[in-house]
Amino acid sequence: MARNGIALAAHFLVIIALITIFGLTQTVAEEEGADKFTGEIERNVTLRILENDTAIQQGYLAELLKAFNEEYAQYGITAVDANMDQFLDLENDGPYGYGPDVLYQANDMLMKYVEGRHIQPMPVEELECYDKIDQKAWDAYKVNIDNFDYYCGVPINIQGPLLYYRKDLLPANWKQDWDDNNNDVPDMTENWNDMLAFSQWRKQTENKYGYMKSLYDVYFSAGFLFTYGGYIFGNNNTDPSDIGFDGGESAKGAQVLRQLATAMNQEAIDNTITQNQYSKIASGDFFATMTTPDVHTLFDKELVLAYKAQGMSQEEAEAASKENLVVADIPMLPASGDLTESNPTLMPSKMMGGVNGYAISAYTKHPNASLAFVDFASSHKMMKLRNELLGIVPARTDTANEIGDLVLIINSNLVNGNIVIMPSIRAIAQVWTPAETFFTDVAMDPFRDAGAQKYLSLDSFKEGLTKVDTQIYDAIFTLR
Repeated sequence: MARNGIALAAHFLVIIALITIFGLTQTVAEEEGADKFTGEIERNVTLRILENDTAIQQGYLAELLKAFNEEYAQYGITAVDANMDQFLDLENDGPYGYGPDVLYQANDMLMKYVEGRHIQPMPVEELECYDKIDQKAWDAYKVNIDNFDYYCGVPINIQGPLLYYRKDLLPANWKQDWDDNNNDVPDMTENWNDMLAFSQWRKQTENKYGYMKSLYDVYFSAGFLFTYGGYIFGNNNTDPSDIGFDGGESAKGAQVLRQLATAMNQEAIDNTITQNQYSKIASGDFFATMTTPDVHTLFDKELVLAYKAQGMSQEEAEAASKENLVVADIPMLPASGDLTESNPTLMPSKMMGGVNGYAISAYTKHPNASLAFVDFASSHKMMKLRNELLGIVPARTDTANEIGDLVLIINSNLVNGNIVIMPSIRAIAQVWTPAETFFTDVAMDPFRDAGAQKYLSLDSFKEGLTKVDTQIYDAIFTLR
């Protein structure tokens, strides 16, 4: 008994020591945060910059670092690739000195660090980009403390789904059979009813697929619920006690997903389509898919290779890809939620989106130099280059206006509320698994034996979505 008592006491001493160390770490970080940006820019320092893998692979980070280092050479400031995993856990690694000075991620990933004060609120009004970015983008990084608004990130690009399709895979008679409104735009790219009909036709007549997507993916499937009144959290996605996947008539959106699945194959139930979408679009096995604008270059590269394999020169292949790889706004949905309805009343699709941006670690020893880097990286010049190399949608309205085309569509969708920014609160982490499980179940349903199918009425979809809400609530409040 004495030995057990000594061990127990030692255990509590260790816990107390860890709490004390963590408390001191937090206190230091908080005290330093009060005046981090009031001094002069630090000189002769090295900044570690954490970017996403695509920016590294496509050469954007190298261009950014080179340009910044030339601009700030007079201060002896050098920015370097942090050479860390893009999904670094700043919460656990930052207090011990392992982590970048500046990090680039989606708003939900960055803002989860706010609760522990692991990222630093910034004086964003001092940045050159401040009045050139729409408030809805800034709101993704806003936190209200004691009735004061603070911004913990700087929006760089807006993420929102777009439709990618191959124009040269359209039927030769598409103008006669698939352009009812005579606007020279294929009907199946304008509304989901015609997309389903075309996908079924292509599967039956050509043994290939029309629209293909990994339906389990919450980021892309949740928007179908949002269109009919569903939501993630209440009070503009800030109240995790109010969960609304079953809100409004969201069951109609789930019904749409099941109907789309009937023209796909079982790859829709997992990540397979997401992984092979580039090669399958290039080979012609898929006519269309939905994904974000920043992967355009990956589709283009695969399509160029496919055209070259058909005998085209590099120049001819690049020209053909530019001509035939079309990126369009998301098709409209029927108010009824029934893709088999003739002459439906159509309404704009709402889709989940995000805002990727830069944040500054609360543990940086070079806050002013880090702020200078963020200011430089959010400039018109660098956002435009990011668009050219990665195909992203710049958050700056002046840059978006100059580029035009689909960049303006994404910005317009954000302003008009057709892009619903994913919540920037920690509880979002509990959403993905229950929602993925439901969407996987829905995608699998058409492939079950007739007697085993589960989703055959709007009530059955409603019941499934209500269970998702309960599971998310329990994960946040009951099981933690």
